[in-house]
Formats: sequence, structure tokens, C-alpha cells
Amino acid sequence: MNHTTEDAPLRIGQTVPVFTARSTTGPFDLADYRGRWIMLFSHPADFTPVCTSEFVALAKASDEFEALDCALVAVSIDSLYSHLAWIRMIYDMTGTRIEFPIVEDPTMEIARAYGMIGPEASDAATIRTTYFIDPDGVLLASQTYPVTVGRSIPELLRLLKALQKVRGGKVYTPANWQPGDQMLKIPAETAADTFAGKNPTDWFYTPVKDKN
Repeated sequence: MNHTTEDAPLRIGQTVPVFTARSTTGPFDLADYRGRWIMLFSHPADFTPVCTSEFVALAKASDEFEALDCALVAVSIDSLYSHLAWIRMIYDMTGTRIEFPIVEDPTMEIARAYGMIGPEASDAATIRTTYFIDPDGVLLASQTYPVTVGRSIPELLRLLKALQKVRGGKVYTPANWQPGDQMLKIPAETAADTFAGKNPTDWFYTPVKDKN
């Protein structure tokens, strides 16, 4: 495990810890995914209703994530054999194949390295976080949910697309942004720029067209 401050929550802009573990698709090494976007998401336990609904929804949306060059990676403290039994049950129940890797974390080492739980935690009830990692291995966004509320797949896709849009450092996305909507110019940082605009607000608030 490669991390600097054990058990501290990851911060946006930090390089995420890399890890190796067993998974439902075979031996897993997060370092192998460098160069791609990653959505790493955790769940507290297999055979839970909310997580089951999420995995079915994510599997059905997997082509949309793949089109954005984003790998889906799940992690749970349950064992590999529990994961395998769960995805077989999901297939028998819904006809949906879960083909993205589900990583086992029985010692909660990954959970602690990512700051999902504290050093004294004895269970995985709070392991319910989504991490958006860029191709350089940097955390760009994270979301944490309670065990009672399911994630919104359309919102996860929207957030991923927004992160990809702004990664070049040339634009921002406004509230309620959807692909194709206007974006926002990055605010000016000099006095000369504040006086250069036609309108008094141009220096800090200028909608621009989405060029892609």
C-alpha cells in the first residue's frame, strides 16, 4: 500500500494510494489503470439491497463509462468468494452480469488508506464513498453516501463529464451543467483584465460556449 497519512481522508488534488488485491476479475493492481480515468466506489457489504440496485444500474451503464475512458472499480471488505456468490445471485435474479472488478478488502487496509474509516473502526458501515481519479492518479472529486441512499448513475456520469471538461484548466462548469450547455470562463486575476471587459462583471462571470 502506498500512502502518506494513514487513515486521513483523501483530499482533492492528492495522488491516491495504489494497491494490489484479489478481485472478481483476477489479480488487481490499481497502478495498471494509470493513464485512464477511474471511478473507484466502495460499499459496506455484499447482499445488501441498495448496493445490489447500484451494481445492476452501473453494469447497465458500463458502456457509457467505457465511452468516456473510465474504468469502474468496486471495493468491499467482503471476501472474494462472497463477491463471486453475490454477482452470481445478481445474475440469477436480474440477468445482469457484473463484469467490472470487485476488489476484496477483508482487513480494511484499503478503506483505511483512503480515509473511509478511522483507525478504531470495527465495521464497514461508513464505507460508502465514490472517488473520481484522473489519468495521472490524482483525486479530482469524491462523494460519500449513507447506507440507506443509492447513488444516482446519471449524476455520476454528469460529474465525470464535467471533470473531463475542466481538467485542462480553461473553463469551469456552472450549476446544473449538462453536456452541451454553456460553460464559464475562468476569472481574471489582474486589475488590467478587470477593466478590459465591456461589462463590469465580465472579469469574473462570463458564459462561454462548449467548443466540443
